[in-house]
Amino acid sequence: MIKTPNMRFYDTGFINRYKDYTQVQIFTAGKSILNLKMYKNQICSDTFSCLDYKSFNKQYLNSSYENGFIKKLFEKDDKDIIFRDRQNSILIKVRKN
Repeated sequence: MIKTPNMRFYDTGFINRYKDYTQVQIFTAGKSILNLKMYKNQICSDTFSCLDYKSFNKQYLNSSYENGFIKKLFEKDDKDIIFRDRQNSILIKVRKN
């Protein structure tokens, strides 16, 4: 689940870690609705061109977040990840099988 003022996704997906990037894919009814590739200094998607993390945070999360915040969140080894920021209306939940 990713719920921010500018993004809303609540479906099944995959998190894959590669040598140079981490990829998050979310599917609904077998169709990819979100495909993020998170590199060291930028994040890319099928729905927007590559952005540096500062720009991504400003546009989709909150400008107060550190660069690479979203990448670090998805790379955690925890089985269940919950990030809640009520002040900025952001909720990110990941349940790994």
